[in-house]
Amino acid sequence: MSKTALAIRHVAFEDLGVFGPLLAERGYAVRYLEAGVDALDVDTLTRPDLVIVLGGPIGVYETDRYPFLQAEREAIAARLRQYKPTLGICLGAQLMAGALGAEVSATGRAEIGYAPLELTEDGQRSVLGGLGATPVLHWHGDQFGIPNGATRLAQTPGFPNQAFAIGPHILGLQFHLEADDRQIERWLIGHAHELAARGIDPRTIRADAAKYGPALADAARGVLAAWLARLG
Repeated sequence: MSKTALAIRHVAFEDLGVFGPLLAERGYAVRYLEAGVDALDVDTLTRPDLVIVLGGPIGVYETDRYPFLQAEREAIAARLRQYKPTLGICLGAQLMAGALGAEVSATGRAEIGYAPLELTEDGQRSVLGGLGATPVLHWHGDQFGIPNGATRLAQTPGFPNQAFAIGPHILGLQFHLEADDRQIERWLIGHAHELAARGIDPRTIRADAAKYGPALADAARGVLAAWLARLG
C-alpha cells in the first residue's frame, strides 16, 4: 500500500519541484492542498503519513489579511503535537515555528538569490550535511525564532536561523531546496513585482540557476532521501 504525502501549496509555482519524483520513487502517493481554497483542518493534516508545507509570499502574522492562516497554523500545531513527519519550506517553516510557539517577524530586508549556508555543528551531523558549500535558493524577508526543544542547523550572515529540527520527524527550512532550476522562470514571473521593488535583476537569478541549479538538485534529492530514510 502506498504511503500518503500531502503538500500544502500557497502559490502555484512554489510546488514540490525536484522533490516530487523522489517522493514517488519512495512509494508516496502525493496530493496537493491549495491553501486558502481547500479546507485546512486538523483531520486533513493529521491523517497523511507525510506533510510538506510549501512557501508563499505572505507572512505568518498576516491573519487579518489572510484568515486561512489561523486554521492552517492550528492544524499544523496539531500534527506537530502528534510528532508526525512534517517538512516546512520558507513560509512552511515559519508556520511550523509559529505553531511551536516561536516568534516569526518581518525584517524589513530580503535574502533573495543563490548563496551557500553555514551549517552549525548539529547541522553538519544532520541530513543537511550533504549540502556542503552548495549554494541554495533563498527567497524571503521574514525570519523565525528557533522553537523550544528544536535544534538550530544552519545560518547565513544576515539570518542566523535558517533551519531547525526536532528529532528525525520535524524539519523546517527557511531556504528552497525543492525549487527546480529548469522552472526558475515561473518564480521570476510570479515574483516580478517584488524583484522590481527591491532592485533585484532577474537576469542574475536566471544565470545563477543555470550555474548552481543542477548541483543543488542533486544535493537536495540527497537531503530528502536521507530525511525519508530516518523516518523509518
